[in-house]
Amino acid sequence: MASLLWLDNDLRIHDHEALRAALADPGPVLPMFLWAPETLGDWAPGGASRWWLHHSLQALQARLADRGASLHLAQGDPGQRLRELAEAVDADTVHWTRRLGPERARRDERAREVLAEASLDVHVHDGRILHDPAEVETTSGGPYRVFTPFWDRFQAEVHVPRPQPAPEAIATPSSVPEGCELVDLDLLPTPDWAHGLRETWRPGEAGAHQRLATVVDDRLDAYLEARDRPDVEGTSRLSPHLAWGEISPRTVWWRVKDAILDGAVDPEAARGFLRQVGWREFGYHLIHHFPQTPTEPLREKYENLPWRRAPDELERWRRGRTGFPLVDAGLRQLWHEGWIHNRVRMVVGAFLAKHLLLPWQEGAEWFWDTLVDADLANNTLGWQWAAGCGADAQPFFRMFNPMTQGEDHDPDGAYVRRWVPELADLPDEYLNRPWEAPPEVLAQADVELGEDYPEPIVDHGEARARAQSAYDRIG
Repeated sequence: MASLLWLDNDLRIHDHEALRAALADPGPVLPMFLWAPETLGDWAPGGASRWWLHHSLQALQARLADRGASLHLAQGDPGQRLRELAEAVDADTVHWTRRLGPERARRDERAREVLAEASLDVHVHDGRILHDPAEVETTSGGPYRVFTPFWDRFQAEVHVPRPQPAPEAIATPSSVPEGCELVDLDLLPTPDWAHGLRETWRPGEAGAHQRLATVVDDRLDAYLEARDRPDVEGTSRLSPHLAWGEISPRTVWWRVKDAILDGAVDPEAARGFLRQVGWREFGYHLIHHFPQTPTEPLREKYENLPWRRAPDELERWRRGRTGFPLVDAGLRQLWHEGWIHNRVRMVVGAFLAKHLLLPWQEGAEWFWDTLVDADLANNTLGWQWAAGCGADAQPFFRMFNPMTQGEDHDPDGAYVRRWVPELADLPDEYLNRPWEAPPEVLAQADVELGEDYPEPIVDHGEARARAQSAYDRIG
């Protein structure tokens, strides 16, 4: 008898519990990937994620081939396809990694029901995150809504096992039905707009491990100082690799923990980095307990906030044409790289929700389509935080000042000048507030506001007053 290994957003072979369990079964193992975006409703992978998925699958095919295995690709209803393939290769067992999030959880449960009807054994394994969301509870027995107490309980109670090595060989069934070719999944964009993604990223397991080594060996000591600087490489950029499961969170956890134990890194900086791993865990904790939050605010009173509808302003925000240089730089980076620095991500999100008073869900949808690290749990957590309506969120009436954020965190203006090159020749003192520059300074920098670069979409002071008024209306 054989076993099937259903892969989804766990595209690796190192530290893969489902793969290890399948290999422990008698008989060969068939790794397979099923492309069925229609089963994920509104949360099927967006354009940037599909680009990443194509290259991640390509990399996984090569990794498996090195171990004597192939990756079977198929399309269609997962339960039905798994059932058909199990019959074709004489498999009696199906393994997969537990997927969290409302749509994937419902899809996987439907598949389990179909397989049970065919008397197939289904085994679902951990590996997506470090903790079981159902087991980390408050002292009163409920889910956490605030990060710090969650993190304290997590560190006190969660045991993170060490990662397991990749298998050296994977025996697959001798006869397998013909599947799809990768190109048949139609994941790459047409026309091709992904040149910036190609320049920036190396999808796949090898790229993930290389990036982790670079972070620990070269960046971790400076993490606390550099993580808020979008003008330097101060963050890990591991998020897309984690989103697609090309590296396990416990591999990241123990690589950093071991560096602390070996005295190879500054322990305070390393613990600050691990706290961000904890923030990812918190996002999954929330979406497990509050599956409505991708579209509904965790704090129910925000359902009554008087959001505006302004399609033209939303489009200016999407394209990085708001007239606020740091905001525009972030949105242009997103368009080019499929990623935004975390500090700027917060500023950009809060600007949409508070300066423009546009629904945070519209921003979350845009990020979902344009981020290579689109992850429903963490995209939801970030957007509800920025909009002040979720767990651990800043109050709605507290607003980031885009000008001072740029001056504080991009002090030499390198980030803004890279992504908003039409302002590159402005002096630092006016770079984040070009509307304050005297006419002769604008002329010397060859900038005509309203032509070369837009006038501000809103006055910062007026936006603050409007946001406060909206908040007052919901009490």
